[in-house]
Amino acid sequence: MLILLLFACFFLLLALRVPIAFSLGIVSLGFLIARGEVLLAVSQRMSAAADSFPLLAIPFYILMGKLVNEAGLTDKIFGFAQALVGHIRGGLAHVNILNSMIFAGMSGAAVADVGGMGAMEIKAMVDNGYDVDFSAAVTAASSTIAPIIPPSIAMVVYGVLASTSVGALFLGGVIPGVLVGLFMMAYSYVMAVRRNYPLQPRANLRELWRASLLSIPGLLTPTILLGGIGLGIFTPTEAAVVAVFYTLFLGVLVYRCLGAGDLLRLLRETVDMTAVVVFVMTTASLFAWIMAREQVPQRFAEFILSTTSSPAVVLLLINILGLIMGCFFDGISILVIVVPIFLPILDRLGIDRVHFGVLFVLNTVIGLITPPVGVVLYATVEVAKISFERVVRATLPFLWPMVAALIVVTYVPQVVLVLPRLFGFR
Repeated sequence: MLILLLFACFFLLLALRVPIAFSLGIVSLGFLIARGEVLLAVSQRMSAAADSFPLLAIPFYILMGKLVNEAGLTDKIFGFAQALVGHIRGGLAHVNILNSMIFAGMSGAAVADVGGMGAMEIKAMVDNGYDVDFSAAVTAASSTIAPIIPPSIAMVVYGVLASTSVGALFLGGVIPGVLVGLFMMAYSYVMAVRRNYPLQPRANLRELWRASLLSIPGLLTPTILLGGIGLGIFTPTEAAVVAVFYTLFLGVLVYRCLGAGDLLRLLRETVDMTAVVVFVMTTASLFAWIMAREQVPQRFAEFILSTTSSPAVVLLLINILGLIMGCFFDGISILVIVVPIFLPILDRLGIDRVHFGVLFVLNTVIGLITPPVGVVLYATVEVAKISFERVVRATLPFLWPMVAALIVVTYVPQVVLVLPRLFGFR
């Protein structure tokens, strides 16, 4: 009965718009007090959760995304994408999506994608005959690729929660991220044909070569990350440090657009964002510890498995639950709440934890563009300077290609597992 009261209080606090980290901490503390427990366990569990080497990667990936925005790489990457696919029907929509796929390999955060390149992408599309609603929708939807293609902060969090290799998760996210991008391009092509959006001239070989040369320094960032991790040269945490120093080198010495004041500002912003993520993680670990003691995950697993023992049906139910939760919670909050509960079910059914991690991160990013909480929608409103209702109306159709990709990733595990196994992760 007490555990039911814990969940009821938790959801009541969320309904009152108490931040999730405080909600988790308050109900956990209240539960321990009601049980007469020694409260020393609170500080022990929270400090133990923060004492994690993989979590050390989070501030570096956040900082890298901010440095990429400030270091003058975004316009060069946009120029490369435009030279490569700009001539296809709906070309600037494809440029926008490809741009996000490349930028995803350097930031790992959807809001950073919108904030870093959204204004430039929307302006370019509108100036070339695309309506502003569709331009905003493409920008919002394509930004959700960022948490799927590595580096991904959400995958680092899942890796810690599920005791799973972050390197394997990073490699597993590459093909699904590309798949989401291709499905979005296909939808954009259909819309461009229906609305008769203008064709752009094809770049000649000289223009393509020049755009490629200018973008090489930026394109090397995801290459360093994935290549280093896949070849075993360094861990995901070490890769984050290397990528930060490489981006600093570009911004300070090559492009000379980062000064001491810029670096101090970016460091402060990074500390703020890292503190939020780690605070959620530590209070969630306390909450998960209580659930484990009360055998909530085991009881939930027994209930689900008494209903069905089919992995396909269980994954369908989990996906539906994730999509519903995505309307009300951000991705990391969903992960820290449900992953500890789902793990016993995965193990009992023989579902690979890397496969599940990638598909569930893909599931949660769909929530970034679903109202009422979709944070990317609000970021796009600020960039596009149009109403929230217009952004939502234009963006919702992009859920179809994202859900189609989710179905493929859910029921074709090799889409996720082929690269990790190729590079020796088991």
